Amino acid sequence: MTLTDPNQRLLSLDFYRGFIMVLLALEAAGLYDHLYDITGSPMLLQFFHHPWNGLRFWDLIQPGFMFIAGTAMALSLTKQYAGGVSWNESFIKMLKRCAWLFFWGVLDYAVRPSGLSFELWDVLTQLSFTLLVAFLVFRWSAGSQIILSLSLLILTEVLYRFTGIAGFDQPFTDQHNFGNYMDLVLMNKINGDGWVAINCLPTAAHTIWGSLAGKLLLSNAEAIKKIKVLTIAGLVALVVGYAMNYSVTPIIKRIATSSFTLTSGGWCLLGLALCYWWIDVKDHRNYLKFFTIVGMNSLFIYLFFEIVGHRWFNGYIGAIVGGLLDKLATPLSFVEIFTALTIFGLEWGMCYFLYKRRIFFRV
Repeated sequence: MTLTDPNQRLLSLDFYRGFIMVLLALEAAGLYDHLYDITGSPMLLQFFHHPWNGLRFWDLIQPGFMFIAGTAMALSLTKQYAGGVSWNESFIKMLKRCAWLFFWGVLDYAVRPSGLSFELWDVLTQLSFTLLVAFLVFRWSAGSQIILSLSLLILTEVLYRFTGIAGFDQPFTDQHNFGNYMDLVLMNKINGDGWVAINCLPTAAHTIWGSLAGKLLLSNAEAIKKIKVLTIAGLVALVVGYAMNYSVTPIIKRIATSSFTLTSGGWCLLGLALCYWWIDVKDHRNYLKFFTIVGMNSLFIYLFFEIVGHRWFNGYIGAIVGGLLDKLATPLSFVEIFTALTIFGLEWGMCYFLYKRRIFFRV
């Protein structure tokens, strides 16, 4: 399949986005925590963030989210421009979208048991910045966009290594790096788990690379050439990223080091190449709908399990399921697993309800 019509759906993109959202929904329902508590399997550690220097499967979820957002933006903008929408009109739409993403991202962390809080660590606040950057350079040549993305990684290296702020002059040490200092400036607080708000600076590269991948898939090139370009780019990013990890810059997801951004970006490119080859080229479409139903309302389900789920829904469903199974003398481990799957099943059902009625929440 050669995708040249911007109105044509890219099923691999729908699946990729849905796959990420399903994994996030299962995590929010507590499934991975319960499975690990029960089994203690080292394999399940792949579904948790690495504590600092290293890379696990779960560390690729946010980069994939931001990468795919860039790919979707490329398809959307191409469709807009083909339909006669001007750059100024698209820019206004993007500003509104980014403003809403920023609002929802701040709201996600705003309500705490101790009161209101202002925090910038949510993926949506990060995405509001990276999407805007990718939009502003969308019409640049591919080479210029790649140079800019690599420049952002170099800038990150410079900021962490050479700013020399007392107490925050250890570039790759938790609680003592430049990212922690900027959190004090922006929010007057430091994240105890090591996350920093300025991750949006290097990870803008993920969204730019996703946008370039989207433009490539829309091009007139043969499908095999598109797959080859994505694969080679992904492999180069992996080789450079892992080489940096063992030489100059450690892979640290929590502060989005340049080696992490390259390595995770490489995996994202390979993931898209595989999905495009398997789904759009080889036309394997069985069981895609399970994922695409969730992916087509990604913003809704993300906000639901982040805001409603954590604050009320999970506990409410847990009380009902636990109360019913307790009467059957069900082992606690089974109750926890069944509860998590019930929560996820109900959330998937909400997405299915919206899908059937063609209701899609977008900003």
